Amino acid sequence: MADTTHFGFRKVATDEKEKLVRGVFDGVASKYDVMNDLMSGGLHRLWKNDMVGWLSPREGMKILDVAGGTGDIAFRMAEYAPCEVTVCDINQQMIIEGRDRALDRNLRKGLSWMCANAESLPFADNSWDAYTIAFGIRNVTHIDKALSEAYRVLQPGGRFMCLEFSHLAHDWLQKMYDTYSFNVIPRVGEWVTGNGEPYQYLVESIRQFPKQEEFKRMIEQAGFGNVQYRNLTQGVVAIHSARKF
Repeated sequence: MADTTHFGFRKVATDEKEKLVRGVFDGVASKYDVMNDLMSGGLHRLWKNDMVGWLSPREGMKILDVAGGTGDIAFRMAEYAPCEVTVCDINQQMIIEGRDRALDRNLRKGLSWMCANAESLPFADNSWDAYTIAFGIRNVTHIDKALSEAYRVLQPGGRFMCLEFSHLAHDWLQKMYDTYSFNVIPRVGEWVTGNGEPYQYLVESIRQFPKQEEFKRMIEQAGFGNVQYRNLTQGVVAIHSARKF
């Protein structure tokens, strides 16, 4: 019997998930950032600012931004300090959208773009000062492989940072959030993009993602130390930070 994994609440063959995820983002790339604003009420901008602020990029730092697609994190880091940021995303349409946005903002210096898989990065060992991933790791087929790759490509002392949707601390808040997510987000997605299915997947994938402490243990199992996390907006999202020692 073929190995299976989850694609939202569906069980699918493991080797099919990458294609399915790529299809989700192919369909929404041009409206991705508009939907982020609508779904979060603009809060995603503050969450991303918090992650970049915690990282505190320095001049000359080499940063790999994985699943960085439209450039939201990369632009913030480039504006924070004159560092070198490579945006890596498995979806070519998201990369194209990000490049176009960079041109619109006249942000070219220090930014580069590459289409690649987080589970098999085309970079040498010990080659990056920091690795960031925002709202992307829950979409990979094997989270443990993505974490191992993050550890491999970071230099000793390098920083791993992940911003991801997470789980609320109180059951009553989680129920309210679930009601909003399952009833509102797919409908808004259909209204904005003409297709609500990618956003049904999105809310389902959030529920499948490990809770904060479990994800912390997974990061530690990949070899990282000094693993910490911060909950934002009562745990709607969490930022995990770690070091390669």
